[in-house]
Amino acid sequence: MTVVSELARAPKVKEHQVWDLPVRLFHWTLVSAMIGAFVTNRLGVAYFKYHVWFGYTVIVLVLFRVIWGFVGTHHARFKNFVYGPTKTLQYTISLFRGQVRPHAGHNPLGACMVLVLLMALGTQAVFGLFSNDDIFNTGPLYGYVSKELSRKLTSMHRILFYWIVIAAAIHIVAVIAHQIFDKANLIISMFTGCKQLVNVPEVEVNYRSRDWVAVLLIVALSIGLAWVIRHAPVSLDLDSL
Repeated sequence: MTVVSELARAPKVKEHQVWDLPVRLFHWTLVSAMIGAFVTNRLGVAYFKYHVWFGYTVIVLVLFRVIWGFVGTHHARFKNFVYGPTKTLQYTISLFRGQVRPHAGHNPLGACMVLVLLMALGTQAVFGLFSNDDIFNTGPLYGYVSKELSRKLTSMHRILFYWIVIAAAIHIVAVIAHQIFDKANLIISMFTGCKQLVNVPEVEVNYRSRDWVAVLLIVALSIGLAWVIRHAPVSLDLDSL
């Protein structure tokens, strides 16, 4: 029997739709916004307004993902991939023993990273709204706080950046590890939305993206944030920075 015929007779692993389009667009847009915020910050005060706009993007995206975690498709919902401490610990022990079963969506440790990044990025971006650079620029909500509190929030905004970098680095290492040990190309999956999995329950296959709901959410959140920014008080303390 030839090699070609052997391959033809081999069972094919079916690809299942796991990540919906809104989750995939959220992921890569958030990555782009993070990079954009870092670059515009490094370029100096002349690019501050662009840095702020990237911050707005992060806030809208994080809020969207939190809401999508309750109203989105199967694998986007927190209840379907966030586990308690006991199950997470059991998964971690099984991982080191090489006894873990594949997960269609996020595994328990991946779920922890999702929550950590969402909380850290959301907090950092919100702190940035109240920040100032002690030179020319202030965040859009600076008028709500005192100069001293603004400086504290600015410091925390900067410190959180380094923790986010560490978390992102761990996330990237985990993705690479999956590629090496499990032959699971999660990067491609986050573009296509599909994963090659065996024996995935029918309930875990994603057939709909509910894209129109995601669009309405993004528009509503953007309008809401714009309203908050537009109606923020103007600081009377700008000249004393």
